[in-house]
Amino acid sequence: MAEVKVPELAESISEGSIAQWLKQPGDHVEKGEYVLELETDKVNVEIISDYTGTLSEHLAEEGDTVQVGQAIAIVDENGSAAAAPKAEAPKVEEAKAEPAKAEPAAPAKAAPKAEAKEASSTQQVIASPAARKLAREKGIDLTQVPVADPLGRVRVQDVEAASNAPAAPAAAPKQAPAAKKAAAPVEVNDDRIEVVKMTRRRQTIAKRLVQVQSEAAMLTTFNEVDLSAVMELRNRHKDSFVKTNDVKLGFMSFFTKAVIGALKKYPLLNAEIQGDHILKKNFYDIGVAVSTDEGLVVPVVRDADRKSFAEIEKNISDLAVKARNNKLGLSDLSGGTFTITNGGTFGSLLSTPILNAPQVGILGMHTIKTRPIAVGDQIENRPMMYLALSYDHRIVDGKEAVGFLVAIKDMLEDPEQLLLQG
Repeated sequence: MAEVKVPELAESISEGSIAQWLKQPGDHVEKGEYVLELETDKVNVEIISDYTGTLSEHLAEEGDTVQVGQAIAIVDENGSAAAAPKAEAPKVEEAKAEPAKAEPAAPAKAAPKAEAKEASSTQQVIASPAARKLAREKGIDLTQVPVADPLGRVRVQDVEAASNAPAAPAAAPKQAPAAKKAAAPVEVNDDRIEVVKMTRRRQTIAKRLVQVQSEAAMLTTFNEVDLSAVMELRNRHKDSFVKTNDVKLGFMSFFTKAVIGALKKYPLLNAEIQGDHILKKNFYDIGVAVSTDEGLVVPVVRDADRKSFAEIEKNISDLAVKARNNKLGLSDLSGGTFTITNGGTFGSLLSTPILNAPQVGILGMHTIKTRPIAVGDQIENRPMMYLALSYDHRIVDGKEAVGFLVAIKDMLEDPEQLLLQG
């Protein structure tokens, strides 16, 4: 027997919840084959088996929290183990067929031994933890569960079969209310209110957002930017850009380049606090917030300062697709130095973004609105966007924060400056 254990995931992840089992007890498993999906604070990870054989039992159920290094399943590496008892069956039949000729006392001795084994098994039932848990929830006596396992172990499917038997319905309704109360810590005596448990990721998001607000000296400064020049540039080059690069020229590449240029001028916004020290980072891994059904995730564009507009657009597009399909890896999410979030895609006119710890700065983009703006002595309608910069005042002063935002504004209003960023 070999154990399937939760592997090392990432430095900051020590546990996860079982989202779903991909293999059930009795299924054949190949080495390297996925056996379950684990939901962590950041992403869902598929766990593989390091062994070939038959998955004999689950040691944890879907929804259970498991730790790194914990055994979660048992694999029987002897693939023929389940078939061995069947091979012996003909010998027993032959023994029963021979009594008329030769030793009639032999079957009589064999039968009491079998009965003794059955009696002892009813006194001390061998069952997997998952089966015991399910039996408790359904109010089923394990000693009354018919066992299909040749070794006499009670499995989850045995308990399920017993619960669906004709005699079981009487006990099930009595236990159902207790199970519901145990699963839902919040009791609401109003059938118009639905109680839904937060997913592990949503719980983590909530904890981290509260933690940031309690630990960081967070402040937000605002400005507005005229995007006329950027939009005119995009309109002139969008068709040729798609033909050449097979990706659309969006706004995110402009903003990413502008952020990098501003970070070079104000490096403390690309830093991190560790105790009494400041870690200044001389690389630019820009996180781009992406909304998914499970919550907000922030995949990272690596070495964004070394990438072209087309490479940035492709990276962001690929990461967004992976995020929405729940295919992001831990490496896609770790190590960002600064974050950009775009609430404008949902129509937000103005907001205060919350820091993505341990980063000390985050830029909030918003929806583009055509507004009358004074241009010299004239009033013109221009496509305007409000920008918001939230920063950690512990190491970033207001002067630097305002200067950072103004630098972004200047580069976007004169996008030719972005070419100087490399």
